[in-house]
Amino acid sequence: MSEEIGGEIVPDSTRELEIDNEVDLMIEDLDLWYGSKQALYGVSLPIAKNSVTALIGPSGCGKSTLLRTINRMNDLIPICHYEGKITKGDVEITAKDADLVEIRKKIGMVFQRPNPFPKSIYDNVGYGVRLHHQPTREELDAIVEKSLRRAAIWKEVADRLHDLGTSLSGGQQQRLCIARTIAIEPDVILMDEPCSALDPIATAAIEELILELKKDFTVVIVTHSMSQAARVSDYTGFMYLGRMVEFNKTDKIFSDPDQELTKRYITGRFG
Repeated sequence: MSEEIGGEIVPDSTRELEIDNEVDLMIEDLDLWYGSKQALYGVSLPIAKNSVTALIGPSGCGKSTLLRTINRMNDLIPICHYEGKITKGDVEITAKDADLVEIRKKIGMVFQRPNPFPKSIYDNVGYGVRLHHQPTREELDAIVEKSLRRAAIWKEVADRLHDLGTSLSGGQQQRLCIARTIAIEPDVILMDEPCSALDPIATAAIEELILELKKDFTVVIVTHSMSQAARVSDYTGFMYLGRMVEFNKTDKIFSDPDQELTKRYITGRFG
């Protein structure tokens, strides 16, 4: 089915979505409103385990809204409400009685701009671990080092762990925030435009890190950069006006999309 909106024919989310990997998260028929304004319309898609799924589309199309619904961040907005469901295994994330602390432990988030706490590099990484566990000093030391290594920043900060996290460069701060996220061992990492505030060299470092992270985590990334989506993702969803126009393997989306709207967007003939 499809619908004409503002002169555009916008297909509904496909109901037959195939992925090679095991499904880690399943989004089904998700509608979302901010007050009386609807922002998402019947969005459905599977998120594959140990893969990178990219969400692309023009500004205001619902990418970040969808991302923030996955770990219930939108619940912090009083006028936001939604229907449909998101499941992870046998857990319904969108259930009214869902454990939000456990959900946000299992589904971490990295934001558009690096947001290290005004604490030391060590305490930035250890903060969430202390919240959820009671590690010994030796255990915490090991977790901090392991997380910084996995975030590919250990060699740069090993001799300055007690410096403020805010003293690092922008790219280093973003990798520190990724280390903070993975320290509590989530299953899924959500990334909302993680490179938009970074220079090309720092962006390349984050992209290389994303490819490493998918070995241990499921990654969902929102990006305005189609070249970035093509470089780092296994699957891509193209969104427009709150709808999932097309979802498929990234190679297919960028080489031979099924929808004319997708083709126009990725070739720059949009609008």
